[in-house]
Amino acid sequence: MEHEEYGQSFAVTVTRTEGEWVVRAFDDDFSSLDTSVNAVRALRSEGPAFALLCVDDDYFVIVRPTPNGVQALLSDATMAVDDDFAAAILGELDAEIPDLDPDELDEVDGWADGDFELLADLGLSDEVLGVIVDDTETLPSEQLVQIAEELGFADEFIAAAGIED
Repeated sequence: MEHEEYGQSFAVTVTRTEGEWVVRAFDDDFSSLDTSVNAVRALRSEGPAFALLCVDDDYFVIVRPTPNGVQALLSDATMAVDDDFAAAILGELDAEIPDLDPDELDEVDGWADGDFELLADLGLSDEVLGVIVDDTETLPSEQLVQIAEELGFADEFIAAAGIED
């Protein structure tokens, strides 16, 4: 499935080097979490580093490899019902795929699952992240822009992700 046909999809790495945010796009076909984990680790950054993924503008994922494993947040756990990549994210989180009928997904409000504190050390509290993720009227790409704004790298993020107004 070509994700570009369905909505806005992109993947970027984010790191902070010498007091400056560096945001770069990378190729991700959203078939394996390893792609984004490897992209972040390849940065070899001494500072904070993570990936922001937007899949078809249906959901987003934040991925942050750490020495103790991988922290992640999936913006809509219900997407795992019929999306293999979202299901793999829940698997990484040791979370169960929601027991929902795929035909009823449009009638169900989605919910986020994962580590809401994964960016707290950078200044984005779990409370603020929760408010952003809970806004069902905002597209996932726009939610990621809000996250980038909160952390201070919105312009770099918009340019790297190729987001158009």
